[in-house]
Amino acid sequence: MMEAFEWHIPPDQKHWQRLRGAVVALKATGIDNLWIPPGCKGANQQGNGYDIYDLWDLGEFDQKGSVSTKWGTKDDLVKLVHDAKDVGMGIYWDAVLNQKAGADRTEQCQVVEVDPKDRTRAITDVYTIDGWLAFDFPGRGETYSSQKYHWYHFTGTDYNNANGRTAIYRILGDGKNWSNFVDKENGNYDYLMFADIDYTHPEVEADVKAWATWLYSQVPIQGIRFDAIKHYSEEFLQSLVEHLDKTAGPGWFLVGEFWEDSLDAMTTYIRNMRHKFSLFDAPLVYKFSRISHAENPDISKVFDGTLVQSEPVNAVTLVTNHDTQPYQALEAVVQPFFKPLAYALILLRAEGYPCVFYGDVYGIKGDHPFPPCCGGKLPDLCLARKLYAYGVQRDYFDDPLCIGWSRLGTWDHPFGLACVMSMAGPKEKWMYVGQEHKGEVWTDILGWEQSHVVINQDGWGLFTCSGKSVAVWVNQQAEGRDRFGKL
Repeated sequence: MMEAFEWHIPPDQKHWQRLRGAVVALKATGIDNLWIPPGCKGANQQGNGYDIYDLWDLGEFDQKGSVSTKWGTKDDLVKLVHDAKDVGMGIYWDAVLNQKAGADRTEQCQVVEVDPKDRTRAITDVYTIDGWLAFDFPGRGETYSSQKYHWYHFTGTDYNNANGRTAIYRILGDGKNWSNFVDKENGNYDYLMFADIDYTHPEVEADVKAWATWLYSQVPIQGIRFDAIKHYSEEFLQSLVEHLDKTAGPGWFLVGEFWEDSLDAMTTYIRNMRHKFSLFDAPLVYKFSRISHAENPDISKVFDGTLVQSEPVNAVTLVTNHDTQPYQALEAVVQPFFKPLAYALILLRAEGYPCVFYGDVYGIKGDHPFPPCCGGKLPDLCLARKLYAYGVQRDYFDDPLCIGWSRLGTWDHPFGLACVMSMAGPKEKWMYVGQEHKGEVWTDILGWEQSHVVINQDGWGLFTCSGKSVAVWVNQQAEGRDRFGKL
């Protein structure tokens, strides 16, 4: 799949149109699903939708200064989803369910301030604040949902309009507290930002479940990426998944942003969700970043301690995303020379579900622009996965500075491939690709290696790569070889 945005997409309300124009080419490279940005109305026309205001407005109502979201109108969105469906591509929705922003009015409520480093510890007595906690949705009115939100639908907020003070305020009420089904960082990590939604309130639960069913009726998506899942009730999310299975049918792809460098916490979450849920492999992203900067790297251990090694079926592998791209909150820079190696490691192997980043395909805009990564060869690596990365995998992770693997192919995808990469100078590695390939002449689909390899009678070849680089070797007569270098 591809994350179909980066943080600095221009706020021109034309991104759905841009993606419509790209779906045919992306599908041809092997992108089967698009994770699109949050499509609900945000509080700010310049924002990326994580400052969510109204779940039920997909760019249809004049709210927060515009009918469109940052990305376009609801009509543009529906056309994108159907265009993608026409070419056999699915759409994954980015669901922001932890918070609301841009309230229409303030309301008074009782609170205590809590210690930011231990949210279970109150640091003030009870007092009253004037918080931005009333959501009336005047532009939408009663259309689709009559539910309005008030202070009692939230567990916390961060601003007192009465005195302009910013803090973490835990809202008080009968039985109201932080959720117990969240990450335990900072004592309790229920509160993240804005007005924090309380999923123990029955009106909230009913509204969000109704929205999920309605969303599928409006835009026939194939899956959902849930934002910030370690900050809201795991119990509610389990209930929502069961609700979707009953109302929209089973078979959804569900992935959560549980951004954690703790493998134990991630595997525990997957088990708690009964393996119906995938997570992004944050430990792998940090591993890529560290290896790419290391003076004495050991690439043979690149998968040690990663989610894809522990839970290969439930791991979404990635190199960069909108949060880890340069100058963002979770910045984890991967050196440019290492990007092709990292993408080969997620795209050409059997384990994990790889996610390609829009900014790596098309470049990153903003005050610190970056060109497309991999010298523009990332689409070729995606195509290599689509055409050749099948069958038995044989690993050659026997050198800290040079690793390789081969895929032997299958009856319906018979060509196979051999990948070798170096973290130092030029390297070579003997690898087995299968006796059925004996006598074939293999070349590098990336065009970075100019030599050729003849597979011997026993099915082995001596595959080379340049220093700090990667080569992907395939039979030069393999079906589809003429498609490379043209994407």
